Amino acid sequence: MSAAAGAPLFVSSETAAAVFQWLPAVRALQETYARPMGPHAVPRRTIAAGVAERASLRTMTAVPPGSRYYGAKLMGMAFGQEGRQLEYVVVLFDATTGSLAAILDGNLVTAYRTAATSAAALDHLAPPGGARLAVLGSGLEARMHTLAIAAVRELHEIRVYSPTPAKRAAFAEGIGAELGVHVRAVDSAAEAVGGADIVLAAARSYGEKPILQGAWLEPHATVVSIGSTLPDQREVDSSVVARAELIVCDNVEEVLEESGDMLAARQAGIEPDKKCFSLNELMCGKVRRTSGDGTVVMYKSVGSGLQDVVVAGMILDLARSAGLATPLPIRFEPKRIG
Repeated sequence: MSAAAGAPLFVSSETAAAVFQWLPAVRALQETYARPMGPHAVPRRTIAAGVAERASLRTMTAVPPGSRYYGAKLMGMAFGQEGRQLEYVVVLFDATTGSLAAILDGNLVTAYRTAATSAAALDHLAPPGGARLAVLGSGLEARMHTLAIAAVRELHEIRVYSPTPAKRAAFAEGIGAELGVHVRAVDSAAEAVGGADIVLAAARSYGEKPILQGAWLEPHATVVSIGSTLPDQREVDSSVVARAELIVCDNVEEVLEESGDMLAARQAGIEPDKKCFSLNELMCGKVRRTSGDGTVVMYKSVGSGLQDVVVAGMILDLARSAGLATPLPIRFEPKRIG
């Protein structure tokens, strides 16, 4: 079957990597989050799970305001003979016609959108000018976030810690060469964080114990935390939540009710609700960092379908313009209403 004109497109991870650009993604997210949003534009994620089947499906949907596209990300996970396997797919519909526009491999889209959203928030939270960055973690998310942060702030020095010496050394060498910045692998999380203006927590610890302590933070530090998205996951200690005077969340309800870090803070007698605000409020100027060197602020992310759709839509447009999107040999029969 040959692909007809106007057929849905497929965008692979290889194509996404070839066309993706950090700063346009950050600006697109900032513009979207600055728009008024209806109460149903970004519903809470849903998770379906089968016990006997040892499988689950997470669904994140969004109709971003002002966007050409709307859609969903699906994350399928199953335990097979070779262990656990995850696959992500982002499905985009055209907001003007309702037709299926594209299907994207969601693996890199997820990493791109998480990091670009963190950089979008950081750009409003961190003081302008050069900065020293601490990175806790050396995996894909740590790498993507470092690149995204470098797109909005000039980095003078980067210190990285992760439990495996070889991995943190490889991270330091690779990022240093890519960014042209002095990157140093260090022997402890405390050593990485000491003196840092920006602290990125991008790796949950073994045994789900916090990897970042509030006592390590400089009085002016900006913290980005992305690794605790479910109740049984931990990343930052409750002392970090206590020190933060402002906590900006991509989804306030889900951060407060589903992030293990916030649940643990409540158990420790800390009440984060009154200092948690949405990314939409930050981008609209309704909340901002107070001036002064004694203010620790934090951006806490659990992820959102809005981020997936906005970044996937940008990647789709770039791939289409570059002639790299693949037309799919499929056709859907639309149901006419009215």
